[in-house]
Amino acid sequence: MLVAVIIGCEVAFWVVLLAGLIARYPLRRPRLGAALLIAVPVVDLVLLAATMIDLRRGATATFAHGLAAAYLGFSVAFGHSMVRWADERFAHRFAGGPPPRRAPRYGMARARHEWREWGKGMIGWAVACAVLLAGIALVGDGERTAELWAWTGRLTVVMAGWLVFWPVAYTVFPKRAPRGA
Repeated sequence: MLVAVIIGCEVAFWVVLLAGLIARYPLRRPRLGAALLIAVPVVDLVLLAATMIDLRRGATATFAHGLAAAYLGFSVAFGHSMVRWADERFAHRFAGGPPPRRAPRYGMARARHEWREWGKGMIGWAVACAVLLAGIALVGDGERTAELWAWTGRLTVVMAGWLVFWPVAYTVFPKRAPRGA
C-alpha cells in the first residue's frame, strides 16, 4: 500500500510541476503557475503523513517506509533544483527565455559543481535520517523499526560512495577539456 502512495506522490510531483509550468508559460497565467509550483511540496507532506500514520497504526516498518523517508529527504534537498531546472527549460521553450544553464563539464568548475550536488545530497541524507529516527521514536519498538535503522546505514553507504566517486574523483582527477574546445 505504501509503495503505491510513494509512486502516487512521485507522479503527483511531476503532474503539479508540469501544471504549474504550463500555467506560467503557455497559458500566461503566472499567478496560477506560482500557486501550483508552491503546492509541489504539499506532495511531500502527504507522503510524510501517510508514512507516519501507517507506523502509528501499528505497522512494522518495511523497505517501503525507509524508501518513503529517503524520497522525502532527497525531495527536500533537490526539489528546488528540479523545479528550477524545469522552469529554465519551459521559459526558454515557451517564453523566449535564455538557454538553460548547463553544469560545467571540465576542470575545477566541474569539481565545485560535484561538491555542491553532494552537499545537497548530504542535506537529503540528514532529512531522511531525521525522518527515519522520528519514525523509530514514534513506534518505540526496536523489532518493528529494524528496517528503519537499516535504511540509515544504506543511505550512509550511498553518500560515502557518492563522495568518493564524484566530488573527490573530480577534485583529484579533474576532467580536462578536449584539445581545440
